[in-house]
Amino acid sequence: MFKHILLPTDGSELALHGVKLGIELAKSCGASVFALHIVPPFHSISYVAEMITATQAVYLEGAVEHAERYLADVRDLAAKAGVPCDSGHLIGDTPGEWIVQEAQRRQCDLIVMASHGRRGFDRLLLGSETQKVLQTSPVPVLVCH
Repeated sequence: MFKHILLPTDGSELALHGVKLGIELAKSCGASVFALHIVPPFHSISYVAEMITATQAVYLEGAVEHAERYLADVRDLAAKAGVPCDSGHLIGDTPGEWIVQEAQRRQCDLIVMASHGRRGFDRLLLGSETQKVLQTSPVPVLVCH
């Protein structure tokens, strides 16, 4: 049925639940998975340009370390389940758009994602990024919660 499943993660417990479900589904279908984390870009306003550059470098280093940790967790879960897994991170302001683009670029035939992530009020309802993916993705989306 499915051959290549995209698993977006923000490192939250709910996202991990979606990842686990996606891995189980991949195992039952004989599919592979691709774990994706979108790193929010650095945003700052400062009157000293050198401060921004130094702060941005520190931010990106830490953000990429977090991304790699989240993705390593997914790779470990997939390995334990015997599911082929590749992973990567992108830096971008609009995770929903990047998720859809990456699913298409990697020729995924399913996106499995959590109903909401880490962002404030959106946690109470269907997450805004999940909503964007549902509205724009030509690839089927399985939303879990």
